Amino acid sequence: MRAVAKLYFRYGAMNSGKSTALLQAAYNYEERGQRVVLAKPSVDTKGDAQIVSRLGVTREVEMLVGKNENLRDVFLNVASGVDPNALVQNLAAKPVSALLVDEAQFFTPKQVDDMFRIAVLDNVPVLAYGIRTDFQTIAFPGARRLLEIAHSVEELKTICRCGKKAVFNGRKVDDRFVFDGDQVAIDGVAVTYESLCGNCYLEESRGRLSSDH
Repeated sequence: MRAVAKLYFRYGAMNSGKSTALLQAAYNYEERGQRVVLAKPSVDTKGDAQIVSRLGVTREVEMLVGKNENLRDVFLNVASGVDPNALVQNLAAKPVSALLVDEAQFFTPKQVDDMFRIAVLDNVPVLAYGIRTDFQTIAFPGARRLLEIAHSVEELKTICRCGKKAVFNGRKVDDRFVFDGDQVAIDGVAVTYESLCGNCYLEESRGRLSSDH
């Protein structure tokens, strides 16, 4: 009897190796001859349609999902081999053993519910990787929903510059910490992020947290 699939949320501060862990999980499945599907939200423009590990490893996703798309519908089409642009459809697509989701915090709560349905109704394990809170210590809507409904929640740990465990994500613009701005700003040339422990975050924000805004 096949084991019951679950929705897993593996979260961590910036630079905790989430994308690397996802790509390693994909490799482990495929090494056993199993098929995986990789997904990311289209709002994450870093790497375009690729998952980018800070170790330099990249891989293109099968699902680049817009914020208004039904994630389960997209998955079922990909899983079945349906390509709307193909003249001949793939009728012998191999069953999917897992759906691996990068930058899960950027998905909407409804799309997270779709992940749950994929696990429970379609019996496909969903491994979602992402961060819990933004640079103002406010939970992303997608991450909040994952914390509410995921069968399993696991923290991927990383360290702060001081050596303590990092729990927050500090945003830098022109190499200076900022604490105002839009919730979503993809890291790149202008905007970067640094993982911070509680002490270092409060030091940089001068004691300010989200409830003080």
